[in-house]
Amino acid sequence: MTTGFDYFVIFAEMRTGSNFLESNLNAFDGIECHGEAFNPHFIGYPNRTDLLGITQAQRDEEPGRLIGAIKGQSRGIGGFRFFHDHDPRVLDLMLDDPACAKIVLTRNPVDSYVSWKIAQATGQWKLTNVKRRRDSTVRFDAEEFERHLARLQAFQLVLLNRLQTTGQVAFHLGYDDLQSVEVMNGLARYLGCAARLEALDASLKPQNPEPLEAKVENYDEMVRALARLDRFDLSRTPNFEPRRGAAVPGYVSAARAPLLFMPVRSGPEAEVRAWLAAIDGVPVETLPTQLNQGALRRWMRGKPGHRRFTVLRHPVARAHAAFCERILVPGPGCYSSIRRTLRKAYKLPIPADWPDAGYDRAAHRAAFAGFLGFLKANLAGQTAIRVDAAWATQAAVIEGMAQFGAPDAILREDEMAAGLAALAGQVGRDAPLAPTVTPVGPFALGDIYDDGIERAARAVYQRDYVLFGFGNWR
Repeated sequence: MTTGFDYFVIFAEMRTGSNFLESNLNAFDGIECHGEAFNPHFIGYPNRTDLLGITQAQRDEEPGRLIGAIKGQSRGIGGFRFFHDHDPRVLDLMLDDPACAKIVLTRNPVDSYVSWKIAQATGQWKLTNVKRRRDSTVRFDAEEFERHLARLQAFQLVLLNRLQTTGQVAFHLGYDDLQSVEVMNGLARYLGCAARLEALDASLKPQNPEPLEAKVENYDEMVRALARLDRFDLSRTPNFEPRRGAAVPGYVSAARAPLLFMPVRSGPEAEVRAWLAAIDGVPVETLPTQLNQGALRRWMRGKPGHRRFTVLRHPVARAHAAFCERILVPGPGCYSSIRRTLRKAYKLPIPADWPDAGYDRAAHRAAFAGFLGFLKANLAGQTAIRVDAAWATQAAVIEGMAQFGAPDAILREDEMAAGLAALAGQVGRDAPLAPTVTPVGPFALGDIYDDGIERAARAVYQRDYVLFGFGNWR
Protein backbone atom coordinates (compact mmCIF):
# COMPACT_ATOMS: atom_id res chain seq x y z
CA MET A 1 0.00 0.00 0.00
CA THR A 2 1.34 3.43 -0.91
CA THR A 3 0.15 6.76 0.50
CA GLY A 4 2.79 9.23 -0.61
CA PHE A 5 3.97 9.70 2.99
CA ASP A 6 7.70 9.59 3.73
CA TYR A 7 7.42 9.92 7.52
CA PHE A 8 4.89 10.84 10.20
CA VAL A 9 4.48 13.07 13.24
CA ILE A 10 2.22 12.61 16.24
CA PHE A 11 1.05 16.00 17.49
CA ALA A 12 0.26 15.45 21.15
CA GLU A 13 0.93 16.79 24.64
CA MET A 14 2.07 15.33 27.92
CA ARG A 15 -0.42 12.91 29.51
CA THR A 16 -2.50 12.42 26.38
CA GLY A 17 -1.55 8.76 25.87
CA SER A 18 1.22 9.39 23.37
CA ASN A 19 3.51 6.79 24.97
CA PHE A 20 0.78 4.16 24.60
CA LEU A 21 0.17 5.20 21.00
CA GLU A 22 3.87 4.98 20.20
CA SER A 23 4.11 1.54 21.80
CA ASN A 24 1.29 0.23 19.63
CA LEU A 25 2.64 1.80 16.46
CA ASN A 26 5.98 0.14 17.10
CA ALA A 27 4.16 -3.20 17.30
CA PHE A 28 3.40 -2.96 13.58
CA ASP A 29 5.86 -4.49 11.17
CA GLY A 30 6.69 -1.50 9.01
CA ILE A 31 6.20 1.41 11.45
CA GLU A 32 8.84 2.87 13.77
CA CYS A 33 8.25 5.78 16.11
CA HIS A 34 11.33 7.46 17.61
CA GLY A 35 9.96 9.11 20.72
CA GLU A 36 10.26 12.85 21.28
CA ALA A 37 12.84 13.37 18.57
CA PHE A 38 12.81 17.16 18.91
CA ASN A 39 12.40 17.61 22.66
CA PRO A 40 14.82 20.49 23.41
CA HIS A 41 16.09 18.74 26.55
CA PHE A 42 16.90 15.32 25.10
CA ILE A 43 16.83 13.47 21.80
CA GLY A 44 14.19 10.78 21.41
CA TYR A 45 14.20 9.52 24.99
CA PRO A 46 15.75 10.69 28.27
CA ASN A 47 19.38 9.67 28.83
CA ARG A 48 19.96 9.02 25.12
CA THR A 49 22.98 10.65 23.47
CA ASP A 50 21.94 10.18 19.86
CA LEU A 51 19.14 9.04 17.58
CA LEU A 52 19.89 7.15 14.37
CA GLY A 53 23.49 8.31 14.61
CA ILE A 54 22.54 12.00 15.00
CA THR A 55 23.67 13.61 18.25
CA GLN A 56 21.59 16.18 20.10
CA ALA A 57 24.10 18.91 19.18
CA GLN A 58 23.92 17.94 15.49
CA ARG A 59 20.12 17.91 15.65
CA ASP A 60 20.02 21.35 17.26
CA GLU A 61 22.40 22.74 14.65
CA GLU A 62 20.43 21.34 11.70
CA PRO A 63 17.00 19.88 12.58
CA GLY A 64 16.31 18.79 9.03
CA ARG A 65 19.21 16.36 9.24
CA LEU A 66 17.39 14.26 11.84
CA ILE A 67 14.21 14.27 9.75
CA GLY A 68 16.29 12.96 6.87
CA ALA A 69 17.63 10.15 9.07
CA ILE A 70 14.12 9.25 10.26
CA LYS A 71 12.93 9.06 6.63
CA GLY A 72 15.93 7.08 5.43
CA GLN A 73 16.90 4.78 8.30
CA SER A 74 13.63 3.77 9.96
CA ARG A 75 12.16 0.29 9.80
CA GLY A 76 9.39 1.06 7.35
CA ILE A 77 7.79 4.47 7.75
CA GLY A 78 9.38 6.39 10.60
CA GLY A 79 8.06 9.17 12.76
CA PHE A 80 8.13 10.84 16.16
CA ARG A 81 6.05 12.61 18.77
CA PHE A 82 5.92 16.43 18.79
CA PHE A 83 4.60 18.65 21.62
CA HIS A 84 3.88 22.38 21.55
CA ASP A 85 7.16 23.22 23.33
CA HIS A 86 9.42 21.18 21.06
CA ASP A 87 11.82 22.76 18.55
CA PRO A 88 9.64 25.33 16.72
CA ARG A 89 11.90 25.27 13.65
CA VAL A 90 10.68 21.78 12.87
CA LEU A 91 7.02 22.76 12.92
CA ASP A 92 7.14 24.63 9.61
CA LEU A 93 9.17 21.86 7.99
CA MET A 94 6.49 19.32 8.87
CA LEU A 95 3.38 21.39 8.29
CA ASP A 96 4.53 22.54 4.87
CA ASP A 97 5.45 19.01 3.77
CA PRO A 98 2.55 16.97 2.36
CA ALA A 99 4.82 13.91 2.50
CA CYS A 100 4.67 14.13 6.30
CA ALA A 101 1.64 12.27 7.67
CA LYS A 102 0.00 14.21 10.49
CA ILE A 103 -1.54 12.40 13.45
CA VAL A 104 -3.33 14.61 16.01
CA LEU A 105 -3.86 13.07 19.45
CA THR A 106 -6.02 14.90 21.99
CA ARG A 107 -7.45 14.24 25.43
CA ASN A 108 -9.96 15.94 27.70
CA PRO A 109 -7.80 18.81 29.03
CA VAL A 110 -9.03 18.38 32.61
CA ASP A 111 -8.00 14.72 32.57
CA SER A 112 -4.61 15.51 31.07
CA TYR A 113 -4.04 18.32 33.58
CA VAL A 114 -4.88 16.14 36.59
CA SER A 115 -2.76 13.29 35.22
CA TRP A 116 0.15 15.72 34.74
CA LYS A 117 -0.21 16.98 38.32
CA ILE A 118 -0.17 13.40 39.65
CA ALA A 119 2.88 12.49 37.57
CA GLN A 120 4.64 15.56 38.93
CA ALA A 121 3.75 14.57 42.47
CA THR A 122 4.78 10.91 42.14
CA GLY A 123 7.63 11.20 39.65
CA GLN A 124 6.06 8.33 37.69
CA TRP A 125 5.50 9.09 34.01
CA LYS A 126 5.07 5.51 32.71
CA LEU A 127 3.61 2.38 34.28
CA THR A 128 4.46 -1.13 33.11
CA ASN A 129 3.83 -3.00 36.37
CA VAL A 130 0.82 -2.13 38.52
CA LYS A 131 2.67 -3.36 41.61
CA ARG A 132 5.00 -0.37 41.20
CA ARG A 133 2.20 2.14 40.82
CA ARG A 134 2.59 5.28 42.90
CA ASP A 135 -0.55 6.99 44.04
CA SER A 136 -1.30 10.59 44.94
CA THR A 137 -4.11 13.10 45.06
CA VAL A 138 -3.63 16.64 43.83
CA ARG A 139 -5.17 20.08 44.20
CA PHE A 140 -6.77 21.78 41.23
CA ASP A 141 -5.32 25.24 40.54
CA ALA A 142 -7.77 27.22 38.40
CA GLU A 143 -5.25 29.77 37.13
CA GLU A 144 -2.71 27.09 36.28
CA PHE A 145 -5.37 25.08 34.46
CA GLU A 146 -6.46 28.10 32.40
CA ARG A 147 -2.85 28.61 31.30
CA HIS A 148 -2.63 24.89 30.48
CA LEU A 149 -5.84 25.08 28.47
CA ALA A 150 -4.77 28.23 26.62
CA ARG A 151 -1.51 26.59 25.52
CA LEU A 152 -3.31 23.50 24.24
CA GLN A 153 -5.95 25.49 22.37
CA ALA A 154 -3.43 27.88 20.82
CA PHE A 155 -1.35 24.99 19.47
CA GLN A 156 -4.41 23.16 18.16
CA LEU A 157 -5.53 26.32 16.34
CA VAL A 158 -2.10 26.64 14.71
CA LEU A 159 -2.31 23.06 13.48
CA LEU A 160 -5.88 23.46 12.26
CA ASN A 161 -5.16 26.68 10.37
CA ARG A 162 -2.01 25.39 8.70
CA LEU A 163 -3.65 22.15 7.62
CA GLN A 164 -6.55 24.13 6.19
CA THR A 165 -4.42 26.66 4.32
CA THR A 166 -2.16 23.95 2.87
CA GLY A 167 -5.04 21.63 1.97
CA GLN A 168 -3.91 18.70 4.11
CA VAL A 169 -5.84 16.17 6.16
CA ALA A 170 -4.70 14.76 9.49
CA PHE A 171 -5.64 11.52 11.25
CA HIS A 172 -7.37 12.57 14.49
CA LEU A 173 -7.37 10.43 17.61
CA GLY A 174 -8.97 10.91 21.00
CA TYR A 175 -7.56 9.39 24.17
CA ASP A 176 -10.34 6.80 24.28
CA ASP A 177 -9.61 5.75 20.69
CA LEU A 178 -6.29 4.34 21.86
CA GLN A 179 -8.10 1.35 23.33
CA SER A 180 -9.49 0.26 19.95
CA VAL A 181 -7.44 -2.17 17.91
CA GLU A 182 -9.66 -1.32 14.94
CA VAL A 183 -8.67 2.35 15.17
CA MET A 184 -4.99 1.37 15.46
CA ASN A 185 -5.28 -0.74 12.36
CA GLY A 186 -7.01 2.15 10.59
CA LEU A 187 -4.10 4.39 11.53
CA ALA A 188 -1.67 1.85 10.11
CA ARG A 189 -3.68 1.84 6.89
CA TYR A 190 -3.49 5.67 6.80
CA LEU A 191 0.31 5.42 7.10
CA GLY A 192 0.47 2.92 4.24
CA CYS A 193 1.37 -0.08 6.40
CA ALA A 194 -0.13 -3.40 5.35
CA ALA A 195 0.40 -5.13 8.71
CA ARG A 196 -2.47 -5.48 11.19
CA LEU A 197 -2.61 -6.07 14.95
CA GLU A 198 -4.69 -8.78 16.55
CA ALA A 199 -4.53 -7.09 19.96
CA LEU A 200 -3.11 -3.97 21.56
CA ASP A 201 0.21 -3.80 23.35
CA ALA A 202 -0.42 -4.57 27.01
CA SER A 203 2.95 -3.50 28.38
CA LEU A 204 1.81 0.02 29.33
CA LYS A 205 -0.91 0.35 31.93
CA PRO A 206 -3.27 3.24 32.70
CA GLN A 207 -1.72 5.03 35.65
CA ASN A 208 -4.74 6.76 37.17
CA PRO A 209 -7.93 4.92 36.24
CA GLU A 210 -9.97 6.34 39.16
CA PRO A 211 -12.66 8.99 38.58
CA LEU A 212 -11.68 12.62 39.05
CA GLU A 213 -13.47 12.81 42.40
CA ALA A 214 -10.94 10.34 43.81
CA LYS A 215 -7.92 12.15 42.38
CA VAL A 216 -8.67 15.82 43.07
CA GLU A 217 -8.67 16.97 46.68
CA ASN A 218 -10.71 20.11 46.01
CA TYR A 219 -13.07 18.51 43.50
CA ASP A 220 -16.07 20.75 44.30
CA GLU A 221 -13.90 23.85 43.92
CA MET A 222 -12.70 22.50 40.57
CA VAL A 223 -16.28 22.00 39.38
CA ARG A 224 -17.15 25.60 40.28
CA ALA A 225 -14.02 26.90 38.55
CA LEU A 226 -14.75 24.93 35.37
CA ALA A 227 -18.33 26.18 35.34
CA ARG A 228 -16.98 29.72 35.05
CA LEU A 229 -14.96 28.87 31.94
CA ASP A 230 -16.63 29.80 28.66
CA ARG A 231 -16.40 26.32 27.16
CA PHE A 232 -18.28 27.25 24.01
CA ASP A 233 -16.59 30.67 23.63
CA LEU A 234 -19.95 32.41 23.94
CA SER A 235 -18.35 35.72 24.87
CA ARG A 236 -16.27 36.00 21.72
CA THR A 237 -16.84 38.82 19.25
CA PRO A 238 -17.55 37.23 15.85
CA ASN A 239 -15.12 38.51 13.25
CA PHE A 240 -15.94 38.36 9.54
CA GLU A 241 -13.48 41.02 8.42
CA PRO A 242 -11.02 40.11 5.70
CA ARG A 243 -7.44 39.89 6.90
CA ARG A 244 -5.43 42.96 6.10
CA GLY A 245 -1.85 43.31 4.92
CA ALA A 246 0.83 45.45 6.46
CA ALA A 247 0.20 48.49 4.16
CA VAL A 248 3.90 49.39 4.33
CA PRO A 249 3.73 52.05 1.54
CA GLY A 250 1.56 54.14 3.86
CA TYR A 251 4.15 54.25 6.64
CA VAL A 252 5.95 57.55 7.18
CA SER A 253 9.45 57.96 8.61
CA ALA A 254 10.96 61.10 10.03
CA ALA A 255 13.49 62.87 7.82
CA ARG A 256 16.40 62.11 10.15
CA ALA A 257 15.09 61.01 13.56
CA PRO A 258 14.74 57.21 14.01
CA LEU A 259 10.95 57.37 14.19
CA LEU A 260 8.44 55.55 12.00
CA PHE A 261 4.73 56.39 12.00
CA MET A 262 2.41 53.52 11.06
CA PRO A 263 -0.93 55.26 10.48
CA VAL A 264 -4.37 53.89 11.17
CA ARG A 265 -6.60 55.45 8.54
CA SER A 266 -9.19 57.98 9.75
CA GLY A 267 -7.01 58.69 12.75
CA PRO A 268 -5.00 61.87 13.39
CA GLU A 269 -2.73 61.20 10.40
CA ALA A 270 -2.15 64.76 9.20
CA GLU A 271 -1.47 66.00 12.70
CA VAL A 272 1.11 63.31 13.45
CA ARG A 273 2.80 63.83 10.08
CA ALA A 274 3.11 67.53 10.85
CA TRP A 275 4.62 66.71 14.25
CA LEU A 276 7.03 64.24 12.62
CA ALA A 277 8.17 66.88 10.14
CA ALA A 278 8.60 69.47 12.88
CA ILE A 279 10.91 67.21 14.89
CA ASP A 280 13.55 67.61 12.15
CA GLY A 281 12.39 71.03 10.93
CA VAL A 282 11.47 69.94 7.41
CA PRO A 283 8.36 70.50 5.28
CA VAL A 284 5.79 67.78 5.81
CA GLU A 285 5.62 66.96 2.09
CA THR A 286 9.32 65.94 2.16
CA LEU A 287 8.82 63.15 4.70
CA PRO A 288 9.89 59.75 3.29
CA THR A 289 6.91 57.60 2.42
CA GLN A 290 5.79 55.06 -0.21
CA LEU A 291 8.47 52.68 1.05
CA ASN A 292 8.44 49.03 0.06
CA GLN A 293 9.30 46.31 2.54
CA GLY A 294 12.91 46.03 1.37
CA ALA A 295 13.51 49.77 1.70
CA LEU A 296 11.88 49.81 5.11
CA ARG A 297 14.06 46.95 6.33
CA ARG A 298 17.12 48.86 5.18
CA TRP A 299 15.86 51.92 7.06
CA MET A 300 15.37 49.83 10.20
CA ARG A 301 18.84 48.32 9.97
CA GLY A 302 20.32 51.78 9.48
CA LYS A 303 18.43 53.25 12.45
CA PRO A 304 19.41 51.26 15.54
CA GLY A 305 17.20 52.23 18.44
CA HIS A 306 14.37 53.27 16.13
CA ARG A 307 10.79 53.40 17.38
CA ARG A 308 7.72 52.37 15.40
CA PHE A 309 4.43 53.81 16.58
CA THR A 310 0.78 54.25 15.73
CA VAL A 311 -2.10 56.22 17.21
CA LEU A 312 -5.55 54.84 18.00
CA ARG A 313 -8.66 57.02 17.81
CA HIS A 314 -11.87 56.36 19.72
CA PRO A 315 -14.14 54.25 17.47
CA VAL A 316 -16.97 56.82 17.43
CA ALA A 317 -14.61 59.67 16.50
CA ARG A 318 -12.86 57.53 13.89
CA ALA A 319 -16.14 56.47 12.26
CA HIS A 320 -17.24 60.11 12.17
CA ALA A 321 -13.95 61.13 10.56
CA ALA A 322 -14.27 58.38 7.95
CA PHE A 323 -17.84 59.43 7.22
CA CYS A 324 -16.97 63.10 6.79
CA GLU A 325 -13.72 62.60 4.87
CA ARG A 326 -14.63 59.65 2.64
CA ILE A 327 -18.41 59.80 2.17
CA LEU A 328 -20.12 63.04 3.08
CA VAL A 329 -18.43 65.82 1.13
CA PRO A 330 -17.55 65.23 -2.55
CA GLY A 331 -13.93 66.06 -3.24
CA PRO A 332 -10.43 64.62 -3.67
CA GLY A 333 -10.62 62.36 -0.61
CA CYS A 334 -14.17 61.19 -1.18
CA TYR A 335 -14.99 57.68 -2.37
CA SER A 336 -17.39 58.94 -4.99
CA SER A 337 -18.62 55.57 -6.27
CA ILE A 338 -19.23 54.26 -2.74
CA ARG A 339 -20.97 57.54 -1.89
CA ARG A 340 -23.37 57.10 -4.81
CA THR A 341 -24.06 53.49 -3.88
CA LEU A 342 -24.74 54.39 -0.26
CA ARG A 343 -27.21 57.05 -1.34
CA LYS A 344 -29.03 54.88 -3.88
CA ALA A 345 -28.86 51.34 -2.54
CA TYR A 346 -28.55 51.99 1.20
CA LYS A 347 -30.66 55.19 1.25
CA LEU A 348 -28.05 57.13 3.18
CA PRO A 349 -29.67 60.58 3.74
CA ILE A 350 -26.92 62.81 2.36
CA PRO A 351 -27.24 65.49 -0.33
CA ALA A 352 -26.60 64.57 -3.94
CA ASP A 353 -24.38 67.62 -4.22
CA TRP A 354 -22.70 69.95 -1.77
CA PRO A 355 -23.31 72.41 -0.19
CA ASP A 356 -26.96 71.91 0.68
CA ALA A 357 -28.75 74.56 2.68
CA GLY A 358 -31.12 72.00 4.19
CA TYR A 359 -28.34 69.90 5.68
CA ASP A 360 -28.51 70.89 9.34
CA ARG A 361 -27.39 69.29 12.60
CA ALA A 362 -30.35 66.89 12.72
CA ALA A 363 -29.68 65.83 9.15
CA HIS A 364 -26.03 65.25 9.97
CA ARG A 365 -26.92 63.05 12.92
CA ALA A 366 -29.35 61.02 10.82
CA ALA A 367 -26.78 60.62 8.03
CA PHE A 368 -24.04 59.53 10.43
CA ALA A 369 -26.37 57.08 12.16
CA GLY A 370 -27.23 55.64 8.74
CA PHE A 371 -23.52 55.30 7.96
CA LEU A 372 -22.98 53.41 11.24
CA GLY A 373 -25.78 51.04 10.19
CA PHE A 374 -24.01 50.45 6.89
CA LEU A 375 -20.70 49.84 8.71
CA LYS A 376 -22.29 47.19 10.91
CA ALA A 377 -23.38 45.22 7.84
CA ASN A 378 -20.15 45.95 5.96
CA LEU A 379 -17.83 44.66 8.69
CA ALA A 380 -20.06 41.61 9.12
CA GLY A 381 -19.48 40.67 5.47
CA GLN A 382 -23.08 41.42 4.48
CA THR A 383 -22.49 44.03 1.76
CA ALA A 384 -20.88 44.01 -1.67
CA ILE A 385 -18.77 47.06 -0.77
CA ARG A 386 -15.17 46.53 0.32
CA VAL A 387 -14.16 46.85 3.97
CA ASP A 388 -11.95 49.87 3.47
CA ALA A 389 -8.97 50.70 5.66
CA ALA A 390 -10.68 53.99 6.49
CA TRP A 391 -13.30 52.18 8.57
CA ALA A 392 -11.91 48.68 9.18
CA THR A 393 -11.50 47.81 12.85
CA GLN A 394 -8.30 49.12 14.35
CA ALA A 395 -7.67 45.60 15.65
CA ALA A 396 -7.59 44.25 12.08
CA VAL A 397 -5.33 47.09 10.92
CA ILE A 398 -2.80 46.44 13.68
CA GLU A 399 -2.93 42.69 13.06
CA GLY A 400 -2.06 43.50 9.45
CA MET A 401 0.86 45.64 10.57
CA ALA A 402 2.16 42.71 12.59
CA GLN A 403 2.63 40.69 9.41
CA PHE A 404 5.64 42.91 8.74
CA GLY A 405 6.43 44.19 12.22
CA ALA A 406 4.06 45.36 14.91
CA PRO A 407 4.36 48.91 16.28
CA ASP A 408 6.29 48.92 19.54
CA ALA A 409 4.28 51.91 20.80
CA ILE A 410 0.50 52.21 20.46
CA LEU A 411 -0.68 55.63 21.57
CA ARG A 412 -4.22 56.90 22.07
CA GLU A 413 -5.33 60.16 20.56
CA ASP A 414 -6.40 61.67 23.88
CA GLU A 415 -2.94 60.90 25.33
CA MET A 416 -1.02 61.64 22.14
CA ALA A 417 0.82 64.76 23.31
CA ALA A 418 2.52 63.01 26.23
CA GLY A 419 3.15 59.84 24.22
CA LEU A 420 4.80 61.63 21.32
CA ALA A 421 6.93 63.72 23.68
CA ALA A 422 8.10 60.52 25.36
CA LEU A 423 9.01 58.97 21.99
CA ALA A 424 10.99 62.05 21.00
CA GLY A 425 12.91 61.90 24.27
CA GLN A 426 13.65 58.20 23.78
CA VAL A 427 15.42 58.93 20.49
CA GLY A 428 17.25 61.94 21.89
CA ARG A 429 15.16 64.71 20.32
CA ASP A 430 13.30 67.66 21.73
CA ALA A 431 9.60 67.29 21.15
CA PRO A 432 7.90 69.96 19.02
CA LEU A 433 4.60 71.41 20.12
CA ALA A 434 1.86 68.84 20.57
CA PRO A 435 -0.26 68.38 17.44
CA THR A 436 -3.66 70.02 17.40
CA VAL A 437 -6.43 67.85 16.00
CA THR A 438 -8.68 69.71 13.58
CA PRO A 439 -12.34 68.60 13.56
CA VAL A 440 -13.65 67.46 10.19
CA GLY A 441 -17.08 67.82 8.63
CA PRO A 442 -19.76 70.50 8.65
CA PHE A 443 -20.59 69.61 12.26
CA ALA A 444 -18.34 68.37 15.04
CA LEU A 445 -19.02 64.99 16.58
CA GLY A 446 -19.87 66.71 19.84
CA ASP A 447 -22.77 68.47 18.10
CA ILE A 448 -24.57 65.19 17.36
CA TYR A 449 -23.20 62.68 19.88
CA ASP A 450 -25.64 60.96 22.23
CA ASP A 451 -26.29 57.54 23.75
CA GLY A 452 -27.84 56.29 20.51
CA ILE A 453 -24.73 57.12 18.51
CA GLU A 454 -22.55 55.45 21.14
CA ARG A 455 -24.65 52.26 21.08
CA ALA A 456 -24.57 52.16 17.29
CA ALA A 457 -20.78 52.56 17.24
CA ARG A 458 -20.37 49.81 19.84
CA ALA A 459 -22.43 47.48 17.67
CA VAL A 460 -19.99 48.12 14.81
CA TYR A 461 -16.70 48.19 16.70
CA GLN A 462 -17.29 45.86 19.62
CA ARG A 463 -13.96 44.19 18.85
CA ASP A 464 -12.06 47.46 19.23
CA TYR A 465 -13.94 48.37 22.40
CA VAL A 466 -13.08 45.01 23.96
CA LEU A 467 -9.48 44.62 22.77
CA PHE A 468 -8.42 48.20 23.46
CA GLY A 469 -10.63 48.95 26.45
CA PHE A 470 -12.43 51.98 25.03
CA GLY A 471 -15.15 53.51 27.15
CA ASN A 472 -17.84 55.93 26.03
CA TRP A 473 -16.56 58.77 23.85
CA ARG A 474 -17.39 61.25 26.63
